[in-house]
Amino acid sequence: MAPERTIADQVSGWLTVYDDGFVDRTWTGPPQFKFMSDPLPPHHNFINGVATHDLFINPDSDLRVRVYLPEVPDSVQLPIILHFHGGGFCISQADWFMYYNTYTRLAREAGAIVISTYLRLAPEHRLPAAVDDAYSTLLWLQNMANNRANQPWLSSKGDFNRVFLIGDSSGGNIVHQVAKMAAGENLHPLRLAGAIPIHPGFLRSVKSKSELEKPESPFLTLDMLYKFLKLGLPEGSTRDHRITCPMGEAIHGLELPPYLLCVAEEDLVIDTEMEFYEEMKKAGKKVELLVSNGVGHSFYLNKVAIDVDPKTSEETRKLIQGISDFIRNH
Repeated sequence: MAPERTIADQVSGWLTVYDDGFVDRTWTGPPQFKFMSDPLPPHHNFINGVATHDLFINPDSDLRVRVYLPEVPDSVQLPIILHFHGGGFCISQADWFMYYNTYTRLAREAGAIVISTYLRLAPEHRLPAAVDDAYSTLLWLQNMANNRANQPWLSSKGDFNRVFLIGDSSGGNIVHQVAKMAAGENLHPLRLAGAIPIHPGFLRSVKSKSELEKPESPFLTLDMLYKFLKLGLPEGSTRDHRITCPMGEAIHGLELPPYLLCVAEEDLVIDTEMEFYEEMKKAGKKVELLVSNGVGHSFYLNKVAIDVDPKTSEETRKLIQGISDFIRNH
């Protein structure tokens, strides 16, 4: 008879880790929110102006992407948005409804191809695994630009001179890491035109004032934040690791693309996000700030709140518009 598993760690609603290493990501929170984490299959036909595809991009691994293609005339060249999903490095996937709902909308409104990487998850694959997957996707796009790889609808429609990185929450951390890695490489003919971290999980081992005083939200509690990072960071690391605490890094010599840092006024980690913003400016980097007022972490992914709360709906509209404008201007 097999020994009974015991719980080693748990993040309420999202994830349970057992003593034998098994990880259960079954949603156990309020059932009315479950649909937001349900996977949606791709549809190659256009629905509300967007078609979606799933592609394996590395024959030697299971690395794959979800692609959002807006319906535009064949002759139009579209900017490419490379997206990294959030989830504290431990949960969520590129095909979840919450991302579909957001990134079909961004593909339409920005007039851009969105490519979202299925990132490996911790604790089975601790950092830097997700960063490696993200950078591998960027190199795959470079191969497309060099005609060393080919997807007819992407090779013909994508403008590889206007590639943008975007990421939600922990995906915003990955945006910064990939931008730094790319700064030391020749990606020609691909060009990184911009980086858009949305509510990145930047913090320190010592709690900030906002962590102590801002309200917790359905998408971020302190318990979630600290436990996900404990499970996601390399063994033995603290929250002062460079991926979660890039503040104070030497970036003066790096040729980073223009940034649009998106923050939420009520986010638990807004203080350390703003510290990152000030250090980017001090280092002479091009960085714009988009502040969503009166809302919390990853509010725009919460379809329930968007539907019932006019404030969340309006701030989501302004966020999508601000990102679309940044892409058009770069």
